[in-house]
Amino acid sequence: MSNNLIEFLRKKDYTFIDELGQGACGKTVLLNDDIINQKFVCKKYSPQIDEMKVDLFNRFIDEIKILHLLYHQNVVRIFNYYIYPDAYAGFILMEYVAGEDIEQYLTKHPENINEIFFQAISGFKYLEDNKILHRDIRIPNLLVRSDGNLKIIDFGFGKKKLYSLDNDNSISLNWWCELPSEFNDKIYDFKTEVYFVGKLFEKIIVENNIEYFQYNHILHKMCAKTPDKRLGTFGAIEREISNNRFLEIEFNDDEIFNYRNFSSFLHQIIVKTESSVKYYNDNEKVQKNINDLYHSVMLEEFLPDNSKLIDCFINGAYTFRPNKYLEVSLIKSFLLLLRASPQAKKNIIFNNLYSKLDSIPRFSGKDEEQPFSDDIPF
Repeated sequence: MSNNLIEFLRKKDYTFIDELGQGACGKTVLLNDDIINQKFVCKKYSPQIDEMKVDLFNRFIDEIKILHLLYHQNVVRIFNYYIYPDAYAGFILMEYVAGEDIEQYLTKHPENINEIFFQAISGFKYLEDNKILHRDIRIPNLLVRSDGNLKIIDFGFGKKKLYSLDNDNSISLNWWCELPSEFNDKIYDFKTEVYFVGKLFEKIIVENNIEYFQYNHILHKMCAKTPDKRLGTFGAIEREISNNRFLEIEFNDDEIFNYRNFSSFLHQIIVKTESSVKYYNDNEKVQKNINDLYHSVMLEEFLPDNSKLIDCFINGAYTFRPNKYLEVSLIKSFLLLLRASPQAKKNIIFNNLYSKLDSIPRFSGKDEEQPFSDDIPF
C-alpha cells in the first residue's frame, strides 16, 4: 500500500427497488442491501437542469457535510456516500423512513398531534443547537414512521450558519404559506425556521379540524409574522412545552421564594446576551457547577465575581453589571432547592429560569453600540 491509501477490494452492490422522486439536485431511489436485508434511500446527484450540474455540485457536497454532523432520533441518518468530483457525480446512502408525510399521518392519527409536535420541536432544536438551518420546511420533508417516530429529511437547501449567510436560495423558494416580514430584508435565520414549523402545524390542524392540540398558545407565538413578536428559538419552545406538561407539579411557598430571589438577581445582573448565545441543557452538570462555585465562596458574604455565576448557565457572550452584589446565602438556598427536587421538578426550575433569561435584550456580534459604563462584556 502506497501513500497510506486504503483500497477496498470490492464495490458494494445493491438491488434497485423503486424510484422515490426528483429534487433540485438529485434523484432518489430505494435500494436493498441483500447481504443484511436492509433498505436504504440512495440520492444520486442528478440536477434537473444539466447546465446547472457544475454549479449545484457544491450544494450536494454541503448536504453530505451537514448530514454527517447529525445524529438524532428525529433527523434522518446518513450511512455512506460516494463522490466522484472529476465527473461531478455522487451518491448519498441514507436511512429509509418507511412511513408517510406528516399530514398524511396526522390525518389518520389526529390523537398523536401533541407527540408529533414535540418530536418536531426536538428535532429542529437539535439542528439549532448545531447551528444548522434546514431552509426548506414543508410537509413532504417531515416524515412519520408507522411506529410514530418523526424524521426530518432532505437537507438539499440546508446550510451551516456561521458568521454570515447567503439567504437568496431560501428567500426565492416557492413557499406554501404567507411569508414572514423578515423576507423583505432578505433575512432567513432560526426565528424564520420557527415561523415555518409553526405555520406547517397550523395548516395541518386547521385543514384537518384537529381538536386534540394542547399548545395553541405556543403555536400562536411561533406564527407571528414579525420576528420581534415571535418565539425566538426552538429551545424556548421546548421549555414552554415542558412547563405545560408539568402543570400538576406544585411548589411550596419557601421553594417559590428561594427560586424567585435567585432568578431575579441573575436576571438583573445580565444586561444583554449575544444573539447566538445558548443555555447549558445538562441540568446535572449545571447543578454541579453551582455546587463547585458555592464551595469556592461559601465563607464570603457576597459573590466576588458575578460572571462566575452567569457562566454556570450561559454559553456565549454577554454584558453584565459587576457592581450588584449577590449574597452567597442565596446561592446556597438555590442549590438546596435543586438538591431537594426530583428530576421533573428540577426541569421546571431550569425551564422557568431560562424563559426568564430569554427576556433579556440580545445584541449582534457586529453591533457597534457601546456598553453602559458599568457593564462588562464577557
